[in-house]
Amino acid sequence: MNNQMTIQSDYNMQMKLALEGITEKDNQTKKQNKKLVFQPYNNKQSMMILDIEMFIPENHVARFVDEMVESIPDEVLYSHYVGGGRAPFHPKMLLKVILYAYTQKIYSSRKIEQMLHENLPMMWLAGMQTPDHRTINDFRGVRMPKMMESVFEQFLIQLVEQGLVDLDHIFVDGTKIEANANKYTFVWRKTVENHEEKLRVKIKSLIQEIRQVTTEELEADLEKELLKTAEELTKSVQVIEEKYVEETNKEERKELRSQKSKLKKQLKTIESDYLPRLRKYEVQKGILGERNSFSKTDHDATFMRMKDDHMKNGQLKAGYNVQLATQNQFIVGYKLFQNPGDTRCFQPFMEKLFTSLPKVPKQVVADAGYASEENYLFALGEEKEPRFELLAPYNTYLKEKTRKFKKDISKVQNWKYLEEEDAFICPNNRKVLFKRYSKRKNKSGYEQDFKIYECEDCTDCPLKSLCTKSKGNRQIYWNPIYEEMKAKAKAALDDEQKATLYGKRKVDVESAFGNIKGNLWFTRFLLRGIEKVETEFGIVAMAHNFLKLAGHAKLISGKLKRANWRNYRFPNSLFF
Repeated sequence: MNNQMTIQSDYNMQMKLALEGITEKDNQTKKQNKKLVFQPYNNKQSMMILDIEMFIPENHVARFVDEMVESIPDEVLYSHYVGGGRAPFHPKMLLKVILYAYTQKIYSSRKIEQMLHENLPMMWLAGMQTPDHRTINDFRGVRMPKMMESVFEQFLIQLVEQGLVDLDHIFVDGTKIEANANKYTFVWRKTVENHEEKLRVKIKSLIQEIRQVTTEELEADLEKELLKTAEELTKSVQVIEEKYVEETNKEERKELRSQKSKLKKQLKTIESDYLPRLRKYEVQKGILGERNSFSKTDHDATFMRMKDDHMKNGQLKAGYNVQLATQNQFIVGYKLFQNPGDTRCFQPFMEKLFTSLPKVPKQVVADAGYASEENYLFALGEEKEPRFELLAPYNTYLKEKTRKFKKDISKVQNWKYLEEEDAFICPNNRKVLFKRYSKRKNKSGYEQDFKIYECEDCTDCPLKSLCTKSKGNRQIYWNPIYEEMKAKAKAALDDEQKATLYGKRKVDVESAFGNIKGNLWFTRFLLRGIEKVETEFGIVAMAHNFLKLAGHAKLISGKLKRANWRNYRFPNSLFF
């Protein structure tokens, strides 16, 4: 009985395995016989696109460029054109094309032309028109400098109307961007002055040798005197030539020939060496102006100390100092300067903002590079009410808070002051009395008033080595106006609300520079000349604002979608 059961079970098992093998083979054959189906594709067939705009996403940056440019009044753009001749491309189309290209990190006119044939948003903005790179470059370099300020103001008004900026306060900072200039063709003021001085000495000695002129006469106009000398030498050469023709004596003819060669050599030196070099130095001094250097390939560019490279080497390159004003990371104002220092750029930059901004900001937040006496007084103004409040810490603001500074006996800020006697008390309890007034001028020509104090007697003082390095009595140069401005700045920055506002400076204005240099890769200008370069940076600033505006719109739309999803109620039939 048991044997029959085992035989039956083995048989069933074999049948089961056989059936499974058959089903596996059937499944494999079925899989092999399945038909491959793809979505239809044929790029050779004729296609018709009725509306390109339908392919542009809702919050795409191209849509913001289109809306902003279309909102500009026609008179702002048309006023820079003269009628007649062949009809030019529409300025709004060219403006849209250039602004959108800069948002996509495309700055070359040839690459912008290429985008007009390949990029869908660019084709939509251009209306399928294809201006060549020369037309694009001509519009950017010739037309846009005249209209850039008005276009930027129109964009700023839109930002104010949309509530993205209110201009109650602005953040100011500067950065240096390399110019489109050769690094190795430069002119330095000191070199020009030294060479000119040596040349003038040679010219004076030559003129005195030829014409017997006094030194006082030469100081008036050296070039004019040099031209007179050249005329006299020319006449003398003609006279000698006439004598040489008439003379028959060989010795006399030889003497006249040597005189003639000497005079002609002097004349050649004046005409081919001294005069061209003297005029060249005058031209170079005119180009320099108040600067110390300029580039030969871009005369408006000044050599400035750039950021260190990856090997920590200082970079001295031709560039421009870009001053920026931001709020909520939107650029609300800009201006380019040839001066590498930020301190002297502050006042002209603020005056430019006062004329372009819809209203004067109540507070201007800046770093210590702008904190000088003249800038504090400029913010204070001459009227009863200050122009604006300058929130900028002076150079020693952070040091004065340290324990080391407070314990330093050489610092006058730690000394006691007797107002009635107008004297300080030094750490050795000796009086430092007022001695006299003094005035100084800085590089910008601003005159500062100082009060000089001197200790009554520093002899045998055990603290003198810690107090001063001078051999005589300790002297103090005290600037009462600047110290008063510093006290006001310190009181403002110690306020909690204003300190919080100042803390936002790095997040606000530094982010704009980081986006322009890091994300947009704009680290070197393409155009030359300060007018064209300022226009180019204006385009970059607007491109930054467009990208910021598009990101802001995407963020808001995303929040609204999430809010609508949370508030959405599913119908009961869905769960039936």
